Amino acid sequence: MSELINAIKQVCEEKKINYDLVVSAIESALAAAYRKDYGNKLQNIKVVFNPETSQSKISDVKTVVEDLTEKEEEALLQKIEELKKQKINRKEREPRADLMENKEEETLIGEEERKFNPKTEIQLKDALLIKKDAKIGDEIVFDLEEPEGYGRMAAQTAKQVIVQKIREIEKETIFNEFKDQEGGVVNGLIQRVEGRLVFVDLDKAIGILPMDEQIYGERYNVGGRIKVYIKEVRSGVRGAEIVLSRKSEEIVRQIFMMEIPELANGLIEIKSIAREAGSRSKVAIYTDSENIDPVGSCVGQRGVRIQTIINELGGEKIDIVEYNEDPNKYIANALAPAKILSIKTDEKLKRAIVKVDPEKLSLAIGKAGQNARLAARLTGWKIDILPYNSEEEIDNGSEEIVKEIEEDQENNLPAEENVEEKTEVKAEKKIEKKTKTKAKTKEVEPKKEAKTEKKPVKKEAKKESKKKIEKK
Repeated sequence: MSELINAIKQVCEEKKINYDLVVSAIESALAAAYRKDYGNKLQNIKVVFNPETSQSKISDVKTVVEDLTEKEEEALLQKIEELKKQKINRKEREPRADLMENKEEETLIGEEERKFNPKTEIQLKDALLIKKDAKIGDEIVFDLEEPEGYGRMAAQTAKQVIVQKIREIEKETIFNEFKDQEGGVVNGLIQRVEGRLVFVDLDKAIGILPMDEQIYGERYNVGGRIKVYIKEVRSGVRGAEIVLSRKSEEIVRQIFMMEIPELANGLIEIKSIAREAGSRSKVAIYTDSENIDPVGSCVGQRGVRIQTIINELGGEKIDIVEYNEDPNKYIANALAPAKILSIKTDEKLKRAIVKVDPEKLSLAIGKAGQNARLAARLTGWKIDILPYNSEEEIDNGSEEIVKEIEEDQENNLPAEENVEEKTEVKAEKKIEKKTKTKAKTKEVEPKKEAKTEKKPVKKEAKKESKKKIEKK
């Protein structure tokens, strides 16, 4: 029987399934073969097979249940007799059809006689005759003799059962394995491209990369290696259906965890990610340790770490943003590389008004508003970006005055006097500006009058010249 054991091990290696599961498939096949040649349709055949000794122990196992009433027993006996009469004159069928017939018979008994199934159950009064201390829920085992051999039809039935069971075990094993990996990133090999679907070989199964989860503009060449995110694993008719993604934000998180040891060790934490797949991503990171530079750790020496991540994502640009509990600083970091001149925030509405240099306004907003859009998604704040006007800030804002007061306090000067001085200076500046604008308007008005006076003179001169030409 060493050949049988070697055959079982070979099947386990090829299909990558458990040894005990293959042995259980053989036991199911032997039970089906025994039922075909020697068994009764109302027997619950169980086989325990030992591959080393090639011996099998066959038994009929039934569960003890409550006793039936007289009416229920009569109905049950009539049903059993009808089933027996239907089988007497039937011809031999194929093994597969016979198996399906047995399954239909079991369901019929189970549906119509819901309180009692004679194939798997035994009444308490009958169980007490066999075992005196039998209780409801116990199992009564009836040992059966092992046959010397099986017929041709029984052998075909056993073969079909083994093939079917191994396929079911293989599908279940693959499903359970990838179900555990759901939400993770794995390496795959592009097997084929059919229309808008990309099929990726994941070693044990084939995953599907749908159009909605692909990066726009990314090319998928057959035979190329690719990192994919397992978005969903569901059971289908042909086995496990694995839905993959290249567009998810989680793939960025997982690749960062793979490439940066500080993230894997928990020294650095990713707070949030905002991504537009194939174009640009912003990653907010945070650390409690003062001895670690979070941005430098992610970038790596000469940008080696971040460059490998960019290559894995197909050249996608990545901005690493340092997280801060202060929303003003966090928003300013998120809008990098643009420099922020002033920020006003409303915590209730979660809205921020950001002002930048007018020359840097396009840089802060980004191409098609991408930088501002990603910063808003990253921080969770609504961000309005406006150009900075120094005159409006002097007239309306008090932030500069407060800063100057703080500087004066550091120089040991009284703050109240400084406030009065600052306000008086500002009032004088406002008056000077108004007088200058009025003077300019007065100078402009006489010039306009002069121009209007010249116009009729020119018109009269033209009329006189035309008259002279006509006389000549």
